[in-house]
Amino acid sequence: MSLCVLVMFCLYVGVMMTILPWWTRMWDHNRWIEARPQLAAVMQNGAVRGLISGLGLLDIWIGVSEAIHYRDYRG
Repeated sequence: MSLCVLVMFCLYVGVMMTILPWWTRMWDHNRWIEARPQLAAVMQNGAVRGLISGLGLLDIWIGVSEAIHYRDYRG
């Protein structure tokens, strides 16, 4: 059960981190980011968006890897 929850969580967070930085309506018009002008300048940078998307892909990879390489060590 815990493996299923871990894999689903990794996949969900990974997909959100991969897609959200490039979804203009959610990323560019975010009230929390717009309220902080210095943070907004950094978050609008394409390299930062790519870094966040890369971390999302890494998270997806971790979730799939955990699902594939699962071993139950209980005897």
